[in-house]
Amino acid sequence: MNYDTLALLAGTISTVLFAAGNVPMLVKALRTRDLSSYSPANLTLTNLGNIIHWVYILSLPFGPIWLLHSFYTVTALAMLVLYLRYRRQQVHQTTRRSSNPAVFQTQEMYSV
Repeated sequence: MNYDTLALLAGTISTVLFAAGNVPMLVKALRTRDLSSYSPANLTLTNLGNIIHWVYILSLPFGPIWLLHSFYTVTALAMLVLYLRYRRQQVHQTTRRSSNPAVFQTQEMYSV
């Protein structure tokens, strides 16, 4: 096996492993809608870094790195969108609850 084949194989395997490592994070975010442990600054900087990194990726021949970075870009963007979406819903629910104290107290009494 020559070096180019070995490098391509290593890139393919690592791409699959890195992608598989991110799938549980996405599933949990979608299932629980709890992204409170994520920093909006980190999510924003990660997306900005991915955009800038595409300048480098586009200079490379097509291969596993394109797939890996595509996955990272889509994953990071999805997490940012989910964070903003769920955050907006939480803020809206909190505002709605606080505007009607009777509803808020009733909800508090029956929440577990």
